[in-house]
Amino acid sequence: MDLSIAAILAQDGITSGAIYALLALALVLVFSVTRVIFIPQGEFVAFGALTMAALQSNILPRTAVLLLALGTLVFAGDVVACLRTAAGRRTAPRRLAGGFARYVLAPALLLLVLKMTLGMALPMPLQVLLTLAIVVPMGPLIYRLAFQPLAEASVLVLLIVSVGVHFALIGLGLVMFGAEGSRTLAFTDARLSLGSLSIAGQSIAIVATALLLIAALYLYFERTLSGKALRATAVNRLGAQLVGIGTIQAGRLAFTLAAAIGTVCGVLIAPLTTIYYDSGFLIGLKGFVGAIIGGLGSYPVAAAGAITVGLLEAYASYFASAFKEVIVFTLIIPILLWRSLTTTHVEEDE
Repeated sequence: MDLSIAAILAQDGITSGAIYALLALALVLVFSVTRVIFIPQGEFVAFGALTMAALQSNILPRTAVLLLALGTLVFAGDVVACLRTAAGRRTAPRRLAGGFARYVLAPALLLLVLKMTLGMALPMPLQVLLTLAIVVPMGPLIYRLAFQPLAEASVLVLLIVSVGVHFALIGLGLVMFGAEGSRTLAFTDARLSLGSLSIAGQSIAIVATALLLIAALYLYFERTLSGKALRATAVNRLGAQLVGIGTIQAGRLAFTLAAAIGTVCGVLIAPLTTIYYDSGFLIGLKGFVGAIIGGLGSYPVAAAGAITVGLLEAYASYFASAFKEVIVFTLIIPILLWRSLTTTHVEEDE
């Protein structure tokens, strides 16, 4: 392997690592705030990519129908909750009116807009915005339906629920998009030449977007009140509750940010590789390896670990392409052993 091939592999590794880093940060965020190991994180990658591909093919994205169905289920749960108690019945009209507008009316209007614009040549920025508007709200809705009722359950129970949600979304993905894969148009066809190395504009866009999102997350956690509330919930959930921070609202916000990050990752990588309904699981799993390197608690270490995973995958594909996945996932074994030997074990109840 000469220097030019090494540089090309490094470029591919950094591009993939940037995506894995964003997914690792999302997984660390969700686990820190809610104690949920969010296995369905990769499904938001696939849904984002395939929804974007459907818009570019002038096909109505069925994810918009799924969003309306999830919103309807959440609204139905709110109706039942309001009718159970006398206090709930007194405040029902105002609460249910807001819930209907948020969970049913808004997705229905979005679906109507998509049907009206079907067949139009929408500009790329508008396609991205519509994709985000369709897929991102699924994050807090899934939290409301699957995880919020079990917020105080053990990590094991939450993990089992997470696996169930993953399989449910995989099945829905197959129903909505079929078994065929899809790609989207690249954001730009420009290329940057550095000596003998030619860097695709899409790769530059991925790395630049990842850096911007990481910087935005840093500023959000450091400079905003809601970001500091999320940090407080991650550090001490009970202490955050005692000082008046709503941990349920923090959980919804964490899932919203995770869904947004996953959707953006799907939109970014769809021009580079064919995405299938189940492709997100493998992509998310590599982000999970990065998150494990960070101990599901350290954002910088998780991001660095994800970059390492991307580089390891790129070079493994050159030296042993048939075993690249094995090599990448084998990395998790020494990390877990090292953390098991160096970390003080505390029972969850304590």
